Amino acid sequence: MTSTPTSEPTPRRVLAAVAWPYANGPRHIGHVAGFGVPSDVFARHQRMLGHQVLMVSGSDEHGTPILIAADEAGVTPQELADRNHRLIAEDLVALGLTYDLYTRTTTRNHHAVVQELFRGVHANGYFVERTTYGAISPSTGRTLPDRYIEGTCPICGAAGARGDQCDTCGNQLDPADLVDPVSRINGETPEFVETQHFFLDLPALAEALGAWLDEREASGTWRPNVIRFSQNILSEIRPRAMTRDIDWGIAVPLDGWRENPTKKLYVWFDAVIGYLSASIEWARRSGDPDAWRAWWNDPEALSYYFMGKDNITFHSQIWPAELLAYAGQGERGGEPGEYGALNLPTEVVSSEFLTMEGRKFSSSKRVVIYVRDLLERYQADAFRYFVAAAGPEAQDADFTWAEFVRRTNDELVAGWGNLVNRTASMVAKNFGEIPAAGPLTEADERVLGLVGTSFDSVGALLGRHRLRQAVGEAMRAVGEVNRYVTDQAPWTLKGEEQRDRLGTVLHVLVQCVADLNVVLSPFLPSSANAVDRVLGGDGTVQPMPELREVADLDGGAPYPVITGDYSRVRAWERRPVAVGTPVAKPTPVFTKLDPELVDDELARLQEA
Repeated sequence: MTSTPTSEPTPRRVLAAVAWPYANGPRHIGHVAGFGVPSDVFARHQRMLGHQVLMVSGSDEHGTPILIAADEAGVTPQELADRNHRLIAEDLVALGLTYDLYTRTTTRNHHAVVQELFRGVHANGYFVERTTYGAISPSTGRTLPDRYIEGTCPICGAAGARGDQCDTCGNQLDPADLVDPVSRINGETPEFVETQHFFLDLPALAEALGAWLDEREASGTWRPNVIRFSQNILSEIRPRAMTRDIDWGIAVPLDGWRENPTKKLYVWFDAVIGYLSASIEWARRSGDPDAWRAWWNDPEALSYYFMGKDNITFHSQIWPAELLAYAGQGERGGEPGEYGALNLPTEVVSSEFLTMEGRKFSSSKRVVIYVRDLLERYQADAFRYFVAAAGPEAQDADFTWAEFVRRTNDELVAGWGNLVNRTASMVAKNFGEIPAAGPLTEADERVLGLVGTSFDSVGALLGRHRLRQAVGEAMRAVGEVNRYVTDQAPWTLKGEEQRDRLGTVLHVLVQCVADLNVVLSPFLPSSANAVDRVLGGDGTVQPMPELREVADLDGGAPYPVITGDYSRVRAWERRPVAVGTPVAKPTPVFTKLDPELVDDELARLQEA
């Protein structure tokens, strides 16, 4: 039997740092297409290679939008955060995302870690106190967040620039700089009043940031759009406010500030630190409080950050700047705080935007499909497959119900599902168990070799975050095996003198299906376990996450987290099938979709 031409990788520690969903409401499919599916496919594959993966994230629960949503719902900000955190976590579990820890930013652990980072950056001199102008809603008196103010960009003249950034030219902005600024909340013109804030001195860190980005460009691993955007924003770098006039958030840990109930740390300063705080919480829950350091202090460890393109600035500029400042690696020097020198991102893996039926997702305009609604009606793996095969990897992509149905029916059901079903059916009907293989023909060797090489070809693409190409390569192999079935026509091998050949063909088929099931399993984890059971296995190809209720480690209220034991994942290699394994008549793994549902879903969207 042809062996898999893979080489054993050197085990390494890999941090999968996944964007924190904002907890002002449930998440729609555009969100998880950008951060959820790509990060999970990557993490699953890395675990299959034998690497030690730490995948962390949580619900981002501070900031003015939470206050606004809470007011509209008639609840407190904490009650709103509690409700939405649970909803989001349940949806991410249903999607099969294998977080080692999915937590939240309202934990006492997170507050403590954020305040330690602030103190370290401040002690090294990279926070400067300034009088500036803050945007206030005239009707409510409440501070307006930068992203909730829009106007004309003063640099390039583009309309629709946000108060923190212009997406057209990529430059960092202040709300007061916008031409004709208006509130996105109610359309009123904000008032700008003097206020005191701490600014992160990004210019003092620009040289170190530039050197790091140049090094990342030289590695050749970053997506071109991400590295270009990240380098371009350095040209207009300037200090950025990291505190806000708001009463919902993390207190500024300095005398004269912590006592002020209306001065809190900027939600984006606190949110990106969540990758570190979640790692520390995971370590504390593991029984080894320092276990996180292997992923954060060891320069040989790798870290990959997954998000949508609107968050590149915070992951390729703000977060690295915070890390450099905490370590004292800017032009002012300094010493690392108690956490030591922390690793900068190995790669910022940013996806483009997913639209829906040609329109931008908008909850307020009812142009939206929430994750929960989709998963109540369709298989999670069908959606995961769509994202991998047609998602917004390197350019914007459009989700249409017609394309979702087509890919599910033509590729998952008629391609992969049909191969699984007819292989198992023929084995069950003719032998009832996996038969032994006799002498292999050239055709047998060819198809086994082709499927075997997919471990290397698909694996190489997954290592570079090329999901579209990777799943395309895997499905190309599926097509070749289906062609082998047609060419060999095992249903014609009916005589006793042909029984050995029938057994050989079916054995080869089972081996190919088992191999391809492993190759496709990072994309289709739940289905991979089902396919394994169809072939007589125990259904443990891919472990699945679980929602677990836990106590706050530092005395706060209990809350749900996502976690799981992922140590039993199937290795990324060919494993010879066991002759004699019973195989029963199968039931289809994938559900074929009625084309009429397209009209039903479009009508539901119009009625919303």
